[in-house]
Amino acid sequence: MDELCYYWWMSFVIKGKRYRRSTEVKDRKTAQKIHDAVRGRIAEEKWIGIQEESGRTFKELMDRYMSEHSKLKKKSWLRDEVSLKHLLPFFEDSMVSEVTPELISGYKTGRLKEGAMPATLNRELALAKHAFNIGSKEWGWCRENPFCKVKMERENNARSRVLAYDEEEGLLNICPKWLKDIMTFALHTGARMGEILELSWKDVDLFRRVVVIHQGKTGRTKTIPLTPSAMEILKGKSKVRHLHASLVFPSANGTRMSDTNLGRAFRYALRKAKTENFRFHDLRHTFASRLAMAGKDLYLIQRLLGHTEPRMVQRYAHHSVESLRDGIDVLETLKKEAHERSRVTIPSQSQHD
Repeated sequence: MDELCYYWWMSFVIKGKRYRRSTEVKDRKTAQKIHDAVRGRIAEEKWIGIQEESGRTFKELMDRYMSEHSKLKKKSWLRDEVSLKHLLPFFEDSMVSEVTPELISGYKTGRLKEGAMPATLNRELALAKHAFNIGSKEWGWCRENPFCKVKMERENNARSRVLAYDEEEGLLNICPKWLKDIMTFALHTGARMGEILELSWKDVDLFRRVVVIHQGKTGRTKTIPLTPSAMEILKGKSKVRHLHASLVFPSANGTRMSDTNLGRAFRYALRKAKTENFRFHDLRHTFASRLAMAGKDLYLIQRLLGHTEPRMVQRYAHHSVESLRDGIDVLETLKKEAHERSRVTIPSQSQHD
């Protein structure tokens, strides 16, 4: 210990970390007692933390997380279950203290070799990362989160598969009425699956011909004008509303329809129609792409989609440029018309006399 400013200071190292602070006393014997007590308490806390961490397995951590946190999620708990089926075979027997960034990197490499998409892998890593955060901050099962030290995979969100009109007709014709209504509504509003399934009648104004969409991702709302096709769907559903449901597109028993059930029916329809490489979210891309091809500016498309930044709609810029080609071609027409007029002889005043 060193004497500094007439007070005794203590300095010691535990588990590679140096602790240095004032005892705030001038008496050496008292300072020594404080030093021993503080060092002992910090060492004990470190030891208890190590014991708690080394005594828990990855599976125990995930089991508790799934029962106490994931099960409370309305939308994503099924997705968590799927992610966990991939995580457990690799990490299951590992103690919490043995899960290191190096081990996680090995998991990433293996999943990518199996053909997992970056977005899928990121969801799996995000699940484990959140579980370790809870384990560290609330349960004291681990001192740090190794998943925070591993980078997520770069995702390619620029995919924009557009449904051709003949594909749309063939697909809708084989869908049951309830699915056809949902898909048509998506094509005419650009709303996401979750936004459609959570749409309530209180957010529908048939008189003004608009709906208010609550955006799950941002918490914001957007007002979408209704096309005649969308109006027809809502008018029809308003006449046969479920007695106990406030939702516009409820399940058969009046509750919120499951994303999983809708996705299953949608994929079955795709197989029957032989429509390949298409997702439900591509209905939203189709909505935006068709507007761009019709010459609508990107700011309008941004507002309708509910994006806060212009860069989010840049993927549709090439459609917008192509739609302007007819407008540019008018320059050639104007030039040709001017040339034709110059060849016409305008009668002079003397000729009229």
